[in-house]
Amino acid sequence: MRLMMVVGVRPQVIKAAPLIDLLSRDSEVDFQLVYSRQHYDYEMSKVFFNELNLPDPIVNLEVGSGSHAEQTANIMLRIEPVIEKLKPDVVVVLGDANTTLAGALAAVKMRIPVAHVEAGLRSWDLSMPEEVNRVLTDHCSQVLYAPTKVAVRNLRSEGIPEYMILQSGDTMYDSILRHLKDVESSKILDELGISDEPFIVVTAHRAENVDFFDNLSKIVSALLKLRRVKIIFPVHPRTMKRLVEFDLKRKLEKASHIIMTKPVGYFDMLRLIKDAKAVLTDSGGIQKEAFILGTPCVTMRSRTEWVETIMLGGNVLVGADERLIVKEVMHAISNSDAIEKRLLSIPKPYGDGCASEKIVEDLKKRYFSGELKVGPIKPFQMAFSSKP
Repeated sequence: MRLMMVVGVRPQVIKAAPLIDLLSRDSEVDFQLVYSRQHYDYEMSKVFFNELNLPDPIVNLEVGSGSHAEQTANIMLRIEPVIEKLKPDVVVVLGDANTTLAGALAAVKMRIPVAHVEAGLRSWDLSMPEEVNRVLTDHCSQVLYAPTKVAVRNLRSEGIPEYMILQSGDTMYDSILRHLKDVESSKILDELGISDEPFIVVTAHRAENVDFFDNLSKIVSALLKLRRVKIIFPVHPRTMKRLVEFDLKRKLEKASHIIMTKPVGYFDMLRLIKDAKAVLTDSGGIQKEAFILGTPCVTMRSRTEWVETIMLGGNVLVGADERLIVKEVMHAISNSDAIEKRLLSIPKPYGDGCASEKIVEDLKKRYFSGELKVGPIKPFQMAFSSKP
């Protein structure tokens, strides 16, 4: 089976890592890894490739930055001749980036079956570009690997036939479990000089938070008010650009309780999340990582696709509301030990740590049985069925 996997941003590298490991060692699979370089962060992504001991991509599309339309169109234009040349039997896409949708659209229009890993997530907010990407990708894929029961339910409710869906578990959960020893070996706490004091971790990169002065200034103001706790802030390049542009960087630099760093490696980031009293973020992946590692999370968004983190009491949504950010972070810090104990004791909604194995075996079974193909959906009568 010639299997092409398309990735383009760092979170996809993390999600893909356990799959890449299995697929690149499988004698029944001719594995083709394509990297879109959706942003300007290939060097940062390269750190993740090295840490996770992953092979280099055989193709780098060198797409770079641009508007959502530009990126999606450029990835489609550049990957089409790659698909034509390498002739994959199936294309695997992950998550909800522009790379995800572009890879799926290009493949399915060339009648190459698409497998979507991390299918079925919904924030129910089409103002989020990621929501548009994940919905459209789900509906042009031939097999959908849903990480949770809620994700499966979402796909069923949208009329996707049962035979196309597998509740696989979450590959990011697989990755965390496989690297817990590496996380414990991280020296980041010593390097930052915070091994003996409580701290929180902050990340912010979403356009609605960092591209608008009002929202970014509220977030900065909230961080300045949280002076009773040390703050570790790995700053995304996009965010740093805006902090400088809006003349907010100097305010953070003057605050003695805030440590701004460049983006850190995967193991270092997990160590920071694991040892923090709380996490303040707008990242989807970090919400989930904090939940898995037992750290309370405060999310600077009004909606989330990772609804289980809310339902099970590990996460709260605050948007870019300065007052709510301060209030909920302080509440999380005050109750962090109790929250951690509860989160680590409850069953995880993300599977048993073997999602990657299930996905690989299912893909091979579907391909070698001849059922993995682009064509009419089998149970067309499903839409008219009286069954619930």
